[in-house]
Amino acid sequence: MLCAVYKTRKKDGMYLYVPKKDGMYLYVPKKDHFEDVPEPLMAKFGRPELVTIIALEKREKLGLVDKQKLIDELNEKGFYLQMPPKEDNLLEQHRESLGLSKTPDKKF
Repeated sequence: MLCAVYKTRKKDGMYLYVPKKDGMYLYVPKKDHFEDVPEPLMAKFGRPELVTIIALEKREKLGLVDKQKLIDELNEKGFYLQMPPKEDNLLEQHRESLGLSKTPDKKF
């Protein structure tokens, strides 16, 4: 299965995976296949920018994505959305290490 990976400029680390359909080639302007992606998601995602095309059967690992989950969602939904990993709040971690609450008391 070929899979196209798109990124957005709206949120760093957010990627949209869509399966490549038979008969569609990289050099054909109709390579973008977003018909299965819900319109509200496309509106929030913004203008997709092609990152790469992946032959899933030739890859063992896909970075932060579980390969089987990706394949399952592509087959079931027609797309897969990868959200950026949750960032650690270093200030909260530091406060906890000092025995303080995660957030300071609001006194003003």
